[in-house]
Amino acid sequence: MKVAILKYSAGNIRSVLNAMHRLNVKPIVTNDPKEIKQADKLIFPGVGEASSAMRYLKERKLDELILSLKQPVLGICLGLQLMCSQTNEGNTRCLNIFDNEVIRFPQIDKVPHVGWNKITGLKGELFKGIEEGSHVYFVHSFAAEESREQICSTHYIIPFASALQKDNFYATQFHPEKSGDVGQKILKNFVEL
Repeated sequence: MKVAILKYSAGNIRSVLNAMHRLNVKPIVTNDPKEIKQADKLIFPGVGEASSAMRYLKERKLDELILSLKQPVLGICLGLQLMCSQTNEGNTRCLNIFDNEVIRFPQIDKVPHVGWNKITGLKGELFKGIEEGSHVYFVHSFAAEESREQICSTHYIIPFASALQKDNFYATQFHPEKSGDVGQKILKNFVEL
């Protein structure tokens, strides 16, 4: 099993690497198109700012590469947001894999949304063996609006799509690599797809 973690201008790669090692998976960290195409799975992590991350992907044609992939791809946090149609963070056009707009949380409560929150409406293979209402870890100021492609949702100020799936593309707004046993199980489910 060859798992690649996309190396680009957004952080959080170390945590994902550690989570993979706990699953006895030794991924490669790369932005090399050949290595990515040869991988059985791609993880598209991210902590950062959307417009600069999209600029990095486009300059290296990684946006086109991601769209061409047939193997399972998992976006995490900013990875999920960049897989949506657009984000109002910097009015950025994204990859348009998911037909969701990413919006900033209204300033009604503390933003960013940081900490543990529950996921509900769980659907699909990614959540096999995960209990409804399980808690996972979030750190974000922007969220994808709910849509038909969501496979779970969360409520913080507003309800939002906390995971999405379409064809071979999966994405979580939360950080499975920082979500304890529940997150490890979700990552294991992804690796075993």
